[in-house]
Amino acid sequence: MNNTNKVAIITGSSRGIGKAIAMEFAKAGYNIVINARDEDELNKSRSDILTVTGNSIEVLSVPGDVSQEDICVELVDQTLNHFNKLDVMINNAGISGPEKSSAEMTSEEWDRVIGINLKGCFMCCREALKKMTTLVEQDDKNDCSIINISSVHESTPSPQGAPYAASKGGMEMLTKTLALEVADKGIRVNGIAPGAIATDMNKEILENKEEKKKEENRIPMHRIGNPQEIAKVALFLASDGASYITGTTIYADGGLTLVS
Repeated sequence: MNNTNKVAIITGSSRGIGKAIAMEFAKAGYNIVINARDEDELNKSRSDILTVTGNSIEVLSVPGDVSQEDICVELVDQTLNHFNKLDVMINNAGISGPEKSSAEMTSEEWDRVIGINLKGCFMCCREALKKMTTLVEQDDKNDCSIINISSVHESTPSPQGAPYAASKGGMEMLTKTLALEVADKGIRVNGIAPGAIATDMNKEILENKEEKKKEENRIPMHRIGNPQEIAKVALFLASDGASYITGTTIYADGGLTLVS
C-alpha cells in the first residue's frame, strides 16, 4: 500500500464521466476508490485503470448503490481502513430517470432519482466530511476537497425530467451550503455542471445522426463534449491551483447555458 499518494473516492465510476475521472486521477498519481452498482462493470473499470497506470497506484473497489445509507458509510470507512486517509470525495453517481411528464410521474420514480442523485450525494458528503474534518485537525497542512458532478439542469429546466432537474438543482444548493459550513476547516466543496457529454446517458442521441446534429447545433461550440474534458476540470478543482475556490460550480457545457 502506497501511503504517500493522495486518495480520491469517485462514485459511479464504472463508465462514462466517473470512469474518466477515476482514470485522470489515477494517472495523476492518486490512489483511488471506485464505486458503482454493477460489480462486473466495476471490476472491468478497475482492470482498465490499472492497465493504463501500470499498477503504479492502488485501486480499491467498493460496489453498491449510494442511495443506500450503509453503502455510503461503508465506502468512506473502507477507504480510511485501507489507506488511512481521504483527500478528495467526488460524487458522480447519477441516473437520468424516466422521460415523462410530471403528471405521469410516480412517487417511486421520483424517489429513485432523488435517492441516487441527491440523497446519495448528501450522505457521501456527510460521511466524507466527518473523516476529513478530523484529518485536517490532525494535520493543518492537509487540504481536502469535495466535488459534486451536477448538470446544466441545475439551472435550466428539463421538461419530461422533473426529478432529474430537481436533484441537480438540489446539488447546487447542497454544494454551496456545505462549502459555507466547512470553509474555515481546510475543506473546499465545489461542483461541475456538464452539458451534453458523449456517455451512455446520451446513447440514443449519439447513435442517431439527425438527433446528434440537432443537439450539436444547439451548442455554441457545435460539438458534444467528451468525459475526459470533465475529468480534467475535476482534477483542477482538487489541485492546489484551485486552493481559493469553494462553493462554486464550473459549467463545462460548450456554452449551452448561454443560449438555454
